[in-house]
Amino acid sequence: MPSTRAPVAPEFRWPIRVYWEDTDAGGIVYYANYLKYFERARTEWLRSLGFEQERLRRELGAVFVVADAGVRYLRPARLDDCLEVGTCVVELRKASLQIGQQVWRGAELLVQGSIRLGCVDVASFKPRPLPAALCTSLG
Repeated sequence: MPSTRAPVAPEFRWPIRVYWEDTDAGGIVYYANYLKYFERARTEWLRSLGFEQERLRRELGAVFVVADAGVRYLRPARLDDCLEVGTCVVELRKASLQIGQQVWRGAELLVQGSIRLGCVDVASFKPRPLPAALCTSLG
């Protein structure tokens, strides 16, 4: 579940609109789609820091894998809602990051998540240290 530790880096927010394909028959966002929203926001967060995932893979031989995910659903999002997905680093370790994520509709918190990302070598898929430049940009 979401950690109580203070974020290491400031929160990043990414806008997402709910489309028909995101919903169930009742027009409510299907629960698993929040993980997709989290993934998109994390990707854009990394991009905003200058670390496109393909570049990390190609130039540094590093990729991130989800090692653990926890989600708490508080309120439903619906078709055509405009949402924001927040992303912040909660914990920075040698070869992993604990990421806190939230989905907001305006000032209303809908979903909270905690994702542990492991950094692995692209060839062996064994743990490797986070890229030094990324750690520097996170503080």
